[in-house]
Amino acid sequence: MREQDLDIVAIGRSSVDLYGQQIGGRLEDMASFSKAVGGCPANISIGTSRLGLKSALITRVGDEHFGRFITEQLQREGVCTDGVKVDPERFTALAILGVRDRENFPLLFYRTDCADGALDEDDIDPALIARTKAIVVSGTHFSRPHSAKAQRKAMKLVHAHGGKVAIDVDYRPNLWGLAGIGDGESRYVRSDNVTRHLMEILPECDLIVGTEEELHIAGGSEDTLEAIRAIRKVSKGTIVCKRGPMGCVVFEGEIPDSLDDGISGPGFPVEVYNTLGAGDAFMSGFLRGWVRGEPIAECCRFANACGAFAVSRLLCSSEIPTWEELTWFLEHGSTQRALRRDRELNHLHWVTTRRAQATPIMALACDHRLQLEEIASAVGASFDRIPAFKKLAIEAARTVARGRPGFGVFMDGRYGQDALFEASHAGLWIARPIEKTGSRPLDFECGGSLGAHLVEWPGEQVIKCLCFYHPDDSEELKLRQERELIRAQDACRKLGKEILIEIIAGKNGTLTADTVSSILSRLYDKGLRPDWWKLEGQRDPEAWKKIGAVIEARDPHCRGVVILGLDAPAEELMDAFRASAATPWVKGFAIGRTIFAQPARDWLAGKTTDAQAVAEMAKRFEAFVEAWQARDRAVLAGTSA
Repeated sequence: MREQDLDIVAIGRSSVDLYGQQIGGRLEDMASFSKAVGGCPANISIGTSRLGLKSALITRVGDEHFGRFITEQLQREGVCTDGVKVDPERFTALAILGVRDRENFPLLFYRTDCADGALDEDDIDPALIARTKAIVVSGTHFSRPHSAKAQRKAMKLVHAHGGKVAIDVDYRPNLWGLAGIGDGESRYVRSDNVTRHLMEILPECDLIVGTEEELHIAGGSEDTLEAIRAIRKVSKGTIVCKRGPMGCVVFEGEIPDSLDDGISGPGFPVEVYNTLGAGDAFMSGFLRGWVRGEPIAECCRFANACGAFAVSRLLCSSEIPTWEELTWFLEHGSTQRALRRDRELNHLHWVTTRRAQATPIMALACDHRLQLEEIASAVGASFDRIPAFKKLAIEAARTVARGRPGFGVFMDGRYGQDALFEASHAGLWIARPIEKTGSRPLDFECGGSLGAHLVEWPGEQVIKCLCFYHPDDSEELKLRQERELIRAQDACRKLGKEILIEIIAGKNGTLTADTVSSILSRLYDKGLRPDWWKLEGQRDPEAWKKIGAVIEARDPHCRGVVILGLDAPAEELMDAFRASAATPWVKGFAIGRTIFAQPARDWLAGKTTDAQAVAEMAKRFEAFVEAWQARDRAVLAGTSA
């Protein structure tokens, strides 16, 4: 028997869910949609992985962009994708969803000859099943003969290896052909045929989970207690009845005379925002405890809390909590009935689900606009040449990076749109500015609505916001700048984008060992918790220690600090590199004019070729990379660089 390195293998549906963003509107009137991985088994595989289980998914996806999205997102979530097969002939399934009001959630399934619907016995790898402690099958995938055979094969295999079978009844009448194509929202249509199919499956199931209506279809009775008794006649498995805001009730042995006499798990009083996906979140929470042998009451607590998160948020898999988020909620609760408005939970959700990021960040900063205009004016060059120079900067960064992670660029959209395309194709880490060049108080380059503007920016781009801020500024100036920084952070969070806040203090006052740390303390007090800080280089290790102490105390989930250049001499910046080793929170650098200013001047003046400009920038960038790597080696060796 192979080592069981997996806790759960979920089998069946995987789709791309497109959620209408206009809450309360008809699907007919939706103007924009949010995208997420969907489908009951896919959601459960992601949910259980977030909760600390080692999960895998067996499904099919199309050989196209949405299929790759599902596979890539599963991998980002830590889900094993060994069982995800690419179907070259079929499209990935789609689900289109909306929130009409608190009771109605229109849902359309686009599943005609879709990839996951073609799952068959050949897709079940015995070696993969041998690796898991349990599998999760879904009732919907028993609606077609070939996918039913696939799940039955997996059930036999896992039992042969001493594992368990859990079933999520997951009843969707129109996927059984019992409702119209536009009636995906329908949750219950009585059918003796469906009941017969499920009754043949239930004897092989160790855990049976469903809503009251799903247990009705499984047990063939619209009296919940009678339906559960009918299930018990054919199955010794643990039966879990989900009861919405009332929580759940579980039956491990004989069925009592009242539902209330089972093992109960009370619900959590939250505002219902969207019920779609709540069952998958519930199942994820229950499995977290069940697979690890936790008491049933604890399984219920995990499950009900996860369900509460899901109904209080919009999407499905994206909204399932992480283990850190869940345990914080179970310990502290929330002052908000609408959990989506709880700032602490939202922050925990964001920082524990954002994409992994390699560090250190070693970036060539060429997002400068005014400075390059000044250089062009000084040598008599047209501003129209600036975009071409920015593409050369990308080539220099790519030359140094050589495909290694952590290398990146800072690049703007005004002169650098084509350069941004090149950076994305090169796989570079990208930060893009939103501030109006030189503005103090802070203003945004786009004008109007920042959020509406950022909708067009790719999710891979980190939003960078520069603010000239000093503790000696007037209170009025500080409050105005803080308001704009909070607006920027709020826009980024709502759009699922990372934000890097750049603070430059030394241009507007004295820079002491306490200056920047005091600024960070105040900004944290105001509710700012950016993903990254970008701070001017300082040659005093004590200053860096104080900065690191503030971050450690106020937001230990912060990605860290990158050091900016400010056109300082290379020797000064390398001194700052060495001083920054005083704290582990400094995670890299972003140097600009010290690298590109002279090459830009020469190139714009027509004194050098493209290749010469690239080579000179690459040479200067490489020198900083080598200095940073020497710093890191010294840190590891416990010596000064």
